[in-house]
Amino acid sequence: MNEPLAERIRPKNLEDYISQQHLVGDKGYLTQHIKRGIIPSLILWGPPGIGKTTLANIIATESKRPFYSLSAINSGVKDIRDVIEKAKNSGGLFTTQNPILFIDEIHRFSKSQQDSLLGAVEKGWVTLIGATTENPSFEVIPALLSRCQVYILNSFEKDDLIALLKRAIKEDVILSKKKIKLKETDALIRLSGGDARKLLNIFELLVSSENNEITITDDFVMERVQKNMARYDKTGEQHYDIISAFIKSIRGSDPNAAVYWLARMIEGGEDVKFIARRLLISASEDIGNANPTALIMANNTFQAVSIIGYPESRIILSQCAIYLANSPKSNASYEAIGKAQKLVQETGDLSIPLHLRNAPTKLMKDLDYGKDYKYSHSYKNNFVVQEFLPEEIANTKLYEPGNNTRENNFRELLKKRWEKYNY
Repeated sequence: MNEPLAERIRPKNLEDYISQQHLVGDKGYLTQHIKRGIIPSLILWGPPGIGKTTLANIIATESKRPFYSLSAINSGVKDIRDVIEKAKNSGGLFTTQNPILFIDEIHRFSKSQQDSLLGAVEKGWVTLIGATTENPSFEVIPALLSRCQVYILNSFEKDDLIALLKRAIKEDVILSKKKIKLKETDALIRLSGGDARKLLNIFELLVSSENNEITITDDFVMERVQKNMARYDKTGEQHYDIISAFIKSIRGSDPNAAVYWLARMIEGGEDVKFIARRLLISASEDIGNANPTALIMANNTFQAVSIIGYPESRIILSQCAIYLANSPKSNASYEAIGKAQKLVQETGDLSIPLHLRNAPTKLMKDLDYGKDYKYSHSYKNNFVVQEFLPEEIANTKLYEPGNNTRENNFRELLKKRWEKYNY
């Protein structure tokens, strides 16, 4: 049987679909839509191998609708129009049973290709389901995005991936005939990077080359995978492994490795905007205020390669990657927002101090909104000590400056101004 394991055990209904309970659980948004028989046009946004295509198929099956599928990698405007014409003939206007048009990797569609979908979505000829690993705010044109609901699919938890492996062992027509013992799973899960499809590909590669009795241990996995890496590197999953190596090389301040991984992506025909977006993220996450110019450099790179494209954009990407690799590093801003979000999740919507509230009306002023607020510019050096946090979390320090020239200067300034934060 040539069909890969991931296809053989692809879930056919919501009951078998692992994870994403916020969408497909008993009270999930999509579950409620399916029960009512009203499916809106939507974008499924999440990491690779998380089950976006599977979910689209299940929605079509559960809602008993015709299903049409296109991949943005190999479809043009003509293909889109042909499918829309078929969908129009099989569905109907003003019916809840209009066909579903699924477009995988919709972020790879050009503006003109996305424009060609607008009329069909607007007139109800099709219900569009797009799948993307990229932020749809950047990659889907506003007119189309405004007609779709965006649903975020979360990364698999470790337990989800183990459950997936156990189901494959139990239910797959080939694997169920073998005696497979899952003794250790850490190496498998680490190699998969949370990508269920990649996990199953690796797992199938391991067990298919062994006798009927197999014990999966971390050592067994690493030994076999090192020998057979090339076999599953060609499936397209390498795309995410190489960008990971690229960013980690920049984070590790190695311009030589960064340029090497960049060259691998360029030679593979990677989307220049995909690379440039990752440079933008790295400039803020890994460099931040240790060198704020890095973000400007990365943003200018994104703008430039969006206009120029290959082959010249390789030079711009190289310049930016080398600059970022050589920049001083700080993840202080990344750590600060992480701490702040965790604090918000733990403490909820705390009351905003009265002196910080906006007071556009007389009633609000009578209620002391804005009273006792000290206008910083009215004081020496444009600074005066006052409380800006809710009372319950007063004096909480969230930003810890990194150990670099610029942020050490920040620390000295903060130490002089804010005794309560203990800098």
